[in-house]
Amino acid sequence: MSVQLPKTNKYGFYEIRLESIGGLGANLSGKILGELGVLKLGLNSSNFASYGSEKRGTPVKSYVRYCKADQEININSPVERPHILGIFHERLSGKIPVMAGVGEDSVVIVNTSKDPDTVRDNLKMYAGKLICIDALKISIEEKTRTNMVMLGAIAKASGFISLEKMEEVVKDTIGKKYPAALEGNLAGVRRGYAEFQEKEYKADGQYEYQDYKEDKREWGWDNAPIGGINPVPGSTVDNDLTASREGYVPIFHKDKCINCGLCDSTCPDMVYQFVPGEFRGKPAMVNIGPDYHHCKGCLRCVEICPVKALTEGLERDEDIWSTHVRNQDLIVDKMEFEDAGASSIVTTESEESLDI
Repeated sequence: MSVQLPKTNKYGFYEIRLESIGGLGANLSGKILGELGVLKLGLNSSNFASYGSEKRGTPVKSYVRYCKADQEININSPVERPHILGIFHERLSGKIPVMAGVGEDSVVIVNTSKDPDTVRDNLKMYAGKLICIDALKISIEEKTRTNMVMLGAIAKASGFISLEKMEEVVKDTIGKKYPAALEGNLAGVRRGYAEFQEKEYKADGQYEYQDYKEDKREWGWDNAPIGGINPVPGSTVDNDLTASREGYVPIFHKDKCINCGLCDSTCPDMVYQFVPGEFRGKPAMVNIGPDYHHCKGCLRCVEICPVKALTEGLERDEDIWSTHVRNQDLIVDKMEFEDAGASSIVTTESEESLDI
């Protein structure tokens, strides 16, 4: 027996859009939601994802559609006006138009430690219900992935996906493959279902409705200049990589630093800044700290530091900007990188282990 969908669009579809970065499991979440509809809810469903190269930190979108079991889903276009929008990384706001198509009937779920009013201002949310859940904190405590916590919140927000049905599909899809991680995954789903803040906003004129537009580059396969020129900032010195981070950053302890330069040599994005100075009474190039605009949280510097001058820390728990140092070669009035967004590799894991 199929569940009753609470509301659908004019085509009879209930639609979900997930906005994320590679590494947080949004693609897998979409697959689980798709299987959930058919196998556990008695609905017809479809799911597909949109992403570029399979790398941590790169933008990922996943789309899910539900409808009655006797109805066909004969479209495969992106979800433009989602009933549920899941934002797996709050730093995506301002980088890409994640709020496009969100209206008064939408529910927006954000992985954040902030309160709904603050998040609404950050997102410039037009209207709808906003749910804030600290999925990163919960996932660390339960030794699971962010996506499991978000799945629990999505189930609760839907109004028709029970916690029991979500647990069943997680057991079926993940429990058989990773039995040792099952209890942590289920704990993440349960806490996601129960631990969140929510607030509803009317269209009060504070922010404008954002129309959905297909994200297209000016140059494509048929009109790009010959020679393979890529105009999109990637792991370049003028790119803001904060949206690539998965919650961890290196914390710099200047009093322990011996200025060996190993952090600089291993860093793929020129995060560390060295200037002429003195060390132990002799002239030396002195490490003055990281530029967190360019840090994507790979933590290679933490692994290589011989004196623990760099340690692993949670970005949201540490006042990292107190030790932030602007790139000494990029001190200008305006930085164009602020809107570039994430586009960089952290590891070279396979898709199976990456769970994009």
